[in-house]
Amino acid sequence: MAARITALHGRSAERDRLESELHRVRGGDSAVLVLRGEAGIGKTSLLEYLAERATGCRVAQVTGIESELELPFAALHQLCAPMFDLIEALPEPQQQALRVAFGHVSGAAPDKFVVGLAVLGLLAEAASKEPLVCLIDDAQWLDEASAQLLGFVARRLLAESVLMVFAVRELAAEKLLAGIPTLSLEGLADEDAAALLTDTFPGRLDRQVRDRIIAETGGNPLALLELSGQGKAELMGGFALPAVGSGSLHDHYVQRIRALPEPTRRLLLLAAADPVGDATLLWRAAQSLGLDPDAAAPAEQEQLLGGGSQVRFRHPLVRSAAYAVGSVDDRRTAHAALAAALDADTEPERQVWHLAAATTAPDDEVAAALADAAGRAESRGGVAATASFLQRSAVLTSDPGLRAERTLAAAHAHLDAGNYDTALALLAGAEADAVGDLQRARVDLMRGLTERAARSGREAPVALLRAARRLEPLDLRLARHTYLDAWGASLVAGGLAYDDGDLTTVSRAARSARLAPDDPNPGDALLEGLATLVTDGTAAAAAGLRRAVTSFLAAEVPADAFLHWGVPVANAALSLWDFEAWDSVSTRHVELARSSGALAPLANALNAHRVIALWRGDVERARDLGHEEQRVKEITGTRRVSYGDLFLLAYQGHAAEAAPLLASAADEATVRGEGLGLQITDRATALLQLGLGHYSEATAAGIRAATGSLGPFTAQALPDLVEAAVRSGATTTAEQAMDRLTSYTDVPESDWAAGLRARSRALLSNGEEAERWYTEAVERLDGTRLRFESARSRLLFGEWLRRERRRAEARGHLKDAFEEFVAMGADGFAERARHELLATGEKVRRRTSDTLNDLTPQEDQIARMARDGRTNLEIGGELYISARTVEWHLRKVFGKLGINSRRELRQALPPRRDDRRVGAGG
Repeated sequence: MAARITALHGRSAERDRLESELHRVRGGDSAVLVLRGEAGIGKTSLLEYLAERATGCRVAQVTGIESELELPFAALHQLCAPMFDLIEALPEPQQQALRVAFGHVSGAAPDKFVVGLAVLGLLAEAASKEPLVCLIDDAQWLDEASAQLLGFVARRLLAESVLMVFAVRELAAEKLLAGIPTLSLEGLADEDAAALLTDTFPGRLDRQVRDRIIAETGGNPLALLELSGQGKAELMGGFALPAVGSGSLHDHYVQRIRALPEPTRRLLLLAAADPVGDATLLWRAAQSLGLDPDAAAPAEQEQLLGGGSQVRFRHPLVRSAAYAVGSVDDRRTAHAALAAALDADTEPERQVWHLAAATTAPDDEVAAALADAAGRAESRGGVAATASFLQRSAVLTSDPGLRAERTLAAAHAHLDAGNYDTALALLAGAEADAVGDLQRARVDLMRGLTERAARSGREAPVALLRAARRLEPLDLRLARHTYLDAWGASLVAGGLAYDDGDLTTVSRAARSARLAPDDPNPGDALLEGLATLVTDGTAAAAAGLRRAVTSFLAAEVPADAFLHWGVPVANAALSLWDFEAWDSVSTRHVELARSSGALAPLANALNAHRVIALWRGDVERARDLGHEEQRVKEITGTRRVSYGDLFLLAYQGHAAEAAPLLASAADEATVRGEGLGLQITDRATALLQLGLGHYSEATAAGIRAATGSLGPFTAQALPDLVEAAVRSGATTTAEQAMDRLTSYTDVPESDWAAGLRARSRALLSNGEEAERWYTEAVERLDGTRLRFESARSRLLFGEWLRRERRRAEARGHLKDAFEEFVAMGADGFAERARHELLATGEKVRRRTSDTLNDLTPQEDQIARMARDGRTNLEIGGELYISARTVEWHLRKVFGKLGINSRRELRQALPPRRDDRRVGAGG
């Protein structure tokens, strides 16, 4: 989904055209359109967009396949097979022709005209039940028979409520699709192409490099997306050597460049070595090499190079080919010329980068300049640019100890950038160069951090604990910071770590490594609080955790420290049941990771932020964050299942979709040694089953999720276990969970903790005591932004009131809960609330977020106007459509909402979000 959204930047006119054609078909007419453009221009994405918008329509999709070019009727069979149950409605000769054509029966070769009429009749029959949208992608690869017949059908569609859209490459299928309206797709405008790159590459982009890439790709979306998946250093700062490509097209350009005069080849190499494409810089450097402007003419005549204020290669592969053609000495000469042509005062980073590229043997002066430039480069290209400078600096450093120091720094930057393999490779070099125990211990520390991010959860806690112990006699503060990293790794391992890497062992070791009381530090306070949480419980840890969270939110720590420890700080806020602090910490963590281009921390931060959005009742925000998280994971090569995905599906009650993903996540967590992953999988399973009313299954999953001690994550599982166990009759299990929950929620000033504690006590109580606890739970949680928990409390209170035969009172709470769940997209819980409402005698139809989302924007607008008492004439006059069209839309609305008349619209359509009570918002 994310790829489709990003590829549609700047396609508003094309989308409007498709929407217009779709509107015509919904009105009873037919429409045909050819989308024409080069490969990667966005044709498929527009077809996907149209399929998504075609709610209330039957969608048939066909993709031309090159390997099936010689198979007659192959594509036509793709289109018609799902509709073949309607063939009996066709005249017998047409039935026979179609059956023979598709090989269902044997017989003489059918007349293509008869087959064409049969296909036209079949499509018309399908469209008589609901509008039909036929999407034919890669039409240039249709077999000839199918292409001829589809062209025949397309030119004869008139009023069958059929929309047929072909996507075809330039100059392909010209004769077969002649006479059909065509919409030609061009490259994206510069502004839209820049937005696409920014959207798909979640890091800071260098503007000059970005502009060059846009110019060389001609704004082709696919080419831009492919380039955004290549070198992060080049995109984020331009500090990378041109990639030497491969393949037939690259080899073709290599041969063409080799055929050019020697001065032209040298000029092309010089242009390729500069990632920015600054024409002034190019000619200044060219002049120093004795190259005059005439050298560009052969390349321009061959259309390999474009001039102007920006040097532009015809294609990115031309640039890599020009660099590949040059010898090693030629490349060094080019970089040296560029370095000499740059102004050290205005472009110090670019100058030293080119100077380093021109240097082969160790050069401490250049290495020092690179190290100095690393911090400045971060402001332009983020951590990826910093990593590139530090890595090159280390290579040019002669002293082993200093080289190890710079290599460690480069490995750390690569870790933050998500280049795990590069970081691990650098650590091998740092270990070989390390001098002294402290440097060797720091190599252990970095290896543990990288293993935690990239590999199994089992080894990382042990490696980090070993590094912390090794650091204690050498650097106590760094040792304590390493214990904090080990604590986080042990939490992720969740009891699956090898040897002594469990959370309790790490917490005890951390508390024994104490600094002097007159040397306080927010990181130390955080470690002390989290370790105390595990060893002594919530009440003992609360004050220390509060100090730590307050210090981090008050900007008392540098941005890089917050970025590094954002997850444990969020865990501290979660342990305090402080939703506002949890949200604030998570928000700052995401912002810092985005602004610095630190992709590894960003993936973790986005994952946590999605869960917060769900608890706030904002499913749309959770989905958007999920798309961004997926893009980050694609860039870093991370394949693990997102916890946010698990909770989203559980929250929505999508059992069929959730089951395979939950199973896959559990298997993956086991392989990686991530006990926290198993615990969250069980929590999501319990939540899913609670929404569906499967209490025994929820209890089993809840027991697994609450086993052991994973701090705030165990605490979060206990309210669900209490509810499930009570409803399944496992009273002893519920009481034991209640006792543990009481201990975990022993924190002051938290309506979240008090509300869940009260709700759980109410479930275990009777009579007036139960009512008192339910009332407190609703009041407490209504005062928070936790819409989901507030609605759950109202549901449980309403269920209890109904069982107490207080139906009128129950209806109020159940209605509120039902409307909230529907609006939030918590469909499983919404259905549970609906059943309870039915049991009170209330008439309420099934509604889910999917049902409501099926309404197009125009349908939603018309439905709400009709709900408010407008007549068809009034609605049509305001929206510039006919009364008949209004009536047609309303019939579709009634069908989607499962109602029969206007009178039922008021109940079927929920109020908009801004009409809901403020206390439940977020």
